[in-house]
Amino acid sequence: MDAAIAGGGAALMAGLIRQADVDEVKARTDISDIIGERVALKPAGVGSMKGLCPFHDERSPSFNVRPQAGFYHCFGCGESGDVYSFLRKMDHLSFAEAVERLAGRIGYTLHYEDGGTAADTSGRTRLYAANTAAAEWFRGRLATPEADIARRFLGERGFDAGAAAHFGVGYAPQGWSGLVEALGKQGFTPEELLAAGLVSQGQRGVYDRFRGRAVWPIRDVTGQTIGFGARRLHEDDQGPKYLNTPETTIYRKANVLYGLDLAKRDISREHRVVVVEGYTDVMACHLAGVTTAIATCGTAFGADHITVLRRVMGDDTAAGEVVFTFDPDAAGQKAALRAFADAKRFNAQTYVATGPEGLDPCDLRLQRGDGAVRSVIETKVPMVEFVLDQRMAPFDRSTVEGRLGALRAAAPVVSDLRDGLLQAEYTRVLARRLGLDPTDVRREVERAGRAPATPQRRAAEGGQDDRPVRVTLASLPRTPEIALERDALMAFLQFGHLLDRDLMVQAVAMPFRHPALDAVRSTIAAHPDADGRGWATAVIDEIPEPFGSLGAELLAADFPALDDVRAVAAATSLARRVVGRGLDREKAELQGELQRVAPESEAGRALRIRMRDLDLRRRALDAED
Repeated sequence: MDAAIAGGGAALMAGLIRQADVDEVKARTDISDIIGERVALKPAGVGSMKGLCPFHDERSPSFNVRPQAGFYHCFGCGESGDVYSFLRKMDHLSFAEAVERLAGRIGYTLHYEDGGTAADTSGRTRLYAANTAAAEWFRGRLATPEADIARRFLGERGFDAGAAAHFGVGYAPQGWSGLVEALGKQGFTPEELLAAGLVSQGQRGVYDRFRGRAVWPIRDVTGQTIGFGARRLHEDDQGPKYLNTPETTIYRKANVLYGLDLAKRDISREHRVVVVEGYTDVMACHLAGVTTAIATCGTAFGADHITVLRRVMGDDTAAGEVVFTFDPDAAGQKAALRAFADAKRFNAQTYVATGPEGLDPCDLRLQRGDGAVRSVIETKVPMVEFVLDQRMAPFDRSTVEGRLGALRAAAPVVSDLRDGLLQAEYTRVLARRLGLDPTDVRREVERAGRAPATPQRRAAEGGQDDRPVRVTLASLPRTPEIALERDALMAFLQFGHLLDRDLMVQAVAMPFRHPALDAVRSTIAAHPDADGRGWATAVIDEIPEPFGSLGAELLAADFPALDDVRAVAAATSLARRVVGRGLDREKAELQGELQRVAPESEAGRALRIRMRDLDLRRRALDAED
C-alpha cells in the first residue's frame, strides 16, 4: 500500500512518511504488546491470543490477536486490522500519528518524502507532549520553597517524597503564567495549551488553569499523561476543592480511571479491582499493598468505566471481583445504588467495603496502618446485601406496613439478579430478614421482574442487535468438504510462511466448492509469496466483499494444534488433502469426458495421457505422507 494512500489526511509539515519506514516500524512492533496495554490477553491456541473486544461490549471473549501476523479480529463485531488500525480506532489518530507514536515507542527515526525528519506537529500528539511536559514541570515545582504547603499536605496524609515521586504528584505555583511561560519556551503555543486544557482563556490572553494546588497527573491505560487533577491548598482559593482538566480531544473523564496505568498488571493477574473515591485513596491503597486500586476522575463510576475495566480484567468468568469503597454517608449510599445499577455489566462478583467509623482508605491508613486498609478490603460484603440494606433502611420493620414496604423496595434488587440460583437464595434471605412467608416474597420478586424494563435495563441486558449480517465461520455449512476447505484456509493464512512453497501453490490453485471460501482461496492464490509478517494481512485487505470478514476470521481463528511444529505438520497434511481432492476431482471429470469420445481417437489418447499424469502426481503426493 502506498504511503500517500495509507496516510489519508496524514500529510505533515515535513511531508509523507516513507513507506519503508512505515513497514519497518510495523515489523518491529509486537501487536500483542500494544493491544495488551488495553486488553487482558490470554493464550488461545498456537500463535493466538484472546480477550474481550475493546470495540464493543461483550461478556465472553471473541477478540483474537495473532502476533506473528500482526493482526487482530473480533468474531463478535467484525472489527479487524493491524497495529496501525488498532491505534487509529482506539485513540482516533490519523495514520501518520499512529506511525509516529509507534516509532517513538521503539526509538526509530522516521524519514519523510521531502528528505526531512522534522519534529512532529500533529494535533493529538502535541496534546500528549504538552501534558507530559506540564507533568514534569509540576513535579519540579514540588521541590521549591513555595510548595511547602503542598509537601505538608502530603506529609499529613502519610505520603513522603518517594510516594509523591511514584505517583508523579507535583505543585502548581500561585502565579498566573508560570506554566504558560515554561511550556512556551519549549515551543508550545497558547492554542496548543488551551486545547490540552492546561490554561484558561481570559480577556488578555491565556493564563494557568491550575494555581496554588497539589497536582496529580492523570494517565491513560498506556501510561501517557492526558490530564490533571488538582487539590485546593490555600484558604483564599475560591475555586472548587478539586479541579480537573476539562474535556479535551484526549481526555474524556467518563473513560478515564486514575491509577489504572499502575494497577492494570495486577488487575489482569488477580482478576480483582478496588474502586475508591479519590487520588489520595488510590495512593494509600497502593502503598498499603492493595495495588489494584483505581478511582474515577471527577465523575461518577459509570458504564464506560466498566467497559474499560472489563477489558483489563478479562472477566470472562465469574471468578473476578470488583470491590467498591463508599463512604457510609448519604452521598456514598447514593453512589453505591448508582454503581449497583451498572454492576450487572460485570461478569465478576461485586462487593462493597466500608471502613470503620466511615474512614476512607487514606484516613484509615494514616490512623491504623497498612494492615487496616488490607483488612477492610478483605472483609467486604456482596454488593447485593449492601444495596438490600440501603433499600430497606428507611422502613420500620417492626410493623407489618414497614415490612411490606421494605419488601417492595428490595424485591426489584433481587429480581434483577441474572443468576437464577443466586436470585432464589436471596429470595430466601429476604424472607428470613423480613420475617415473611417465602412464597409471598417469591411472588413479589417475580412481580417486580415482570415490570416494564427501563432503557437502562434493556441496555444492560444487551439491547437489540441490528448489526448487518456477515458471511462468517459460524454460517458455513457443517459438512466434511466445507470443513476441509475452512481448515485448509486457516492453515494457509496462519502458517503459509512456514509451509513448502510448491505444495501451497498447488493447494491454493485447486477450486473450492463454497463460494465464500473460494473467494478467499483465489485471493491467496494471487499472493504466492508468503513471506511472514504482513503477508496474511495484505491478503485480507484484498478479499472482495462480502467475504473480507470471513477472511479475517480465518486468520484469527484458533488452529487446532498444540505447538508450531504440530501446527505446520497439520497444515501440510491439509494442503496435501486439498491437492489430493483436486486431483481426484479432475480425474473423475476426465473419466466422464473419456466416455463421450472414441477411445482410440486423438482426443481419447490425450485424455488418457492427462489421466496418467494425474495418477503419477497422486502417487507422488501419497508417498510424501
